[in-house]
Amino acid sequence: MMNARRNPGGGGTGPTGRFFGPGELRLAILALIAEQPGHGYDVMSRLSGRFNGTYEPSAGSIYPTLQLLEDEGLVRVEPADGRKVHHLTAEGRRVVEEEAGRIERLWARAASRGEWGMFREPEAAEIVGPALRLVKAAVKTLAHAHGDPRVVERIQEIFVDARHRIEQLDPRRR
Repeated sequence: MMNARRNPGGGGTGPTGRFFGPGELRLAILALIAEQPGHGYDVMSRLSGRFNGTYEPSAGSIYPTLQLLEDEGLVRVEPADGRKVHHLTAEGRRVVEEEAGRIERLWARAASRGEWGMFREPEAAEIVGPALRLVKAAVKTLAHAHGDPRVVERIQEIFVDARHRIEQLDPRRR
């Protein structure tokens, strides 16, 4: 069950924890099939791709949802190369069109969560610790400064300067 206090908008608890709110996995799968018909494994792979590997759907969630969509008349199954390929029905297309805004927000959350995928890279471990200690020092300094606007402004300047200096190291920017 999703914690409503942590996430009053439903769904999406950040880089860890449950991502989909009630009915959202169903909607995501329907949207993927609207983009391109596919079999179960294909749908699982494309859904995982939306998250840059930070979410791996299971067969135990995908296949029952595909069956539900078929039972609801939102998708139809056509055999192809020995697989069951799911296609949208007219009713399925209508639902996707009606829910376009919700689907867009869902994919935006997926993209945001996918950005955290870079932290799974071994090289990230080398910088995460120092970066977190930097943030801790800034927060501690702010607490001791009791919100002094000059201290807040100076810390922001330091962070912006550090970000710019780090971005200059990116070989794509050279």
